[in-house]
Amino acid sequence: MYSTSYDKEFKQVYTPYDIENVNYEQSLGEPGQFPFTRGIHDTMYRRKPWTMRQYAGFGTAEETNKRFHYLLQQGQTGLSVAFDLPTQMGRDSDHKLCNGEVGKTGVAIDTLADMEELFAGIPLDKVSTSMTINSPASVLLLMYAAVAEKQGVNIKDLQGTIQNDILKEYIARNTFIYPPKPSLRLIVDTCTYCSQYLPKWNSLSVSGYHIREAGSTSVQEIAFTLANGKTYLLALKEKGIDIDSVAPRLSFFFSATSSLLEEIAKFRAARRLWANITKNELEAKNPKSWLLRFHCQTGGSTLTSKQIENNIVRTTIEALAAVLGGAQSIHTNSHDEALSLPSESAVRTALRIQQIIAHETDLTFTVDPVGGSYAIESLTNTIEEEAKIYMKKIDEKGGVLNAIEEGYLQKEIQESAYKHQCRIENNQQIVVGVNKFIIDEEKNLKIYKQNSEVEYKQNQKLQKIKKIRDNTCVKEKLDIIKKIAATDENLMPYIFDAVKVYSTIGEICDVLREVFGVYKEVRW
Repeated sequence: MYSTSYDKEFKQVYTPYDIENVNYEQSLGEPGQFPFTRGIHDTMYRRKPWTMRQYAGFGTAEETNKRFHYLLQQGQTGLSVAFDLPTQMGRDSDHKLCNGEVGKTGVAIDTLADMEELFAGIPLDKVSTSMTINSPASVLLLMYAAVAEKQGVNIKDLQGTIQNDILKEYIARNTFIYPPKPSLRLIVDTCTYCSQYLPKWNSLSVSGYHIREAGSTSVQEIAFTLANGKTYLLALKEKGIDIDSVAPRLSFFFSATSSLLEEIAKFRAARRLWANITKNELEAKNPKSWLLRFHCQTGGSTLTSKQIENNIVRTTIEALAAVLGGAQSIHTNSHDEALSLPSESAVRTALRIQQIIAHETDLTFTVDPVGGSYAIESLTNTIEEEAKIYMKKIDEKGGVLNAIEEGYLQKEIQESAYKHQCRIENNQQIVVGVNKFIIDEEKNLKIYKQNSEVEYKQNQKLQKIKKIRDNTCVKEKLDIIKKIAATDENLMPYIFDAVKVYSTIGEICDVLREVFGVYKEVRW
């Protein structure tokens, strides 16, 4: 089967005739020049390699802090925090719904005390930190800022990214709390606050990664993601905020699968689309607002629990796609992640993949080395046109919020995921070690196993904090948040005040639940 993920047949051979109608200046241009098809910087990796930002987080803050120090010692150049499910859902570790989930998929953060422990011994003015958190993103960001202040760091010097992308949660991932409209309000508040007080911080990272992991095609990934990005900027514009004050700090987060040529073309098409959306549709004036800066993670859904060492090869190919596609930062998955949280040795190997590409190959010597390839340019054009069709459909439905409520985006992804799985089960698509080249494997694989006492220890620490903090002050700060949430005033300064007196993430989110309500997914 010789087709793309979006069901377009690969040609046996591509020729100049496949790109003869392309206007070089309008469609390609030089690297660092509009529409940035060939990259957002004129020198790209010749000046410096991409940021190597390995995702890490498990158990307690103390455990994760040790992993952070280990990764920095191994040459990692940026931190990336994974939070556990209770934290992502704005619940405290001792909530009854969180039994068995504390510290499982990431680190448990209940109060500022946990965040202090998470970054102990790590000077926050010397590292760039990414946090994958959405519904309670404002709370976690302000906890991080509070830690910086305690270190004596001016928060205006903090560098990093907070995902803060709630729309893709309704579409693909489901760690939402509030309905879409108040959630958008929180994102606007966060972006506005950061533009004033954390000017070096990326206050919004629009994520296509989770859309792709849910089963979308490459076209759906960029179409839905860029539609979400456009929605956020329009929401800011409606509030009277100059999008040029926010858009330059907006970033994106994409997936890379083993479909090397398709993935490279996808990244190039996404840059070109975003440049035209921001400049021509949204009328952004600052050239930095036109830049699609993106982090890329290799495909978690492409990892197999069979013959896990094969995952090293898959991840290497996917990392190559990210590099050849012009990513600004990259995370390479560990080969044992199909079985558990990654082991220390597997994390090191994953990081070494990036380091070998950066330092032992010639891929960093020239910008956009695949540019001009008949196949790559043709695929780039096709993906761009197919994505435009989807984005037009979304606009015709009244925008992303209406498309979510209707279930349109979710159904499109589900249908693509179903088709993909059918191809595997019918052996139309080969997955090495799964439906072909199968072997009997060792049964006692050494994988990371979580300490069974993590939840107990976390809850004990939480109870201790609640006893020693000023609970009268905590109540006062929470009451103010509740009052402000019912107005149009920016919530961020008031959440910051609550964080500093060790209010818990659950307490803050519960106050907002009272005002905003809780979103119930529509069944269509």
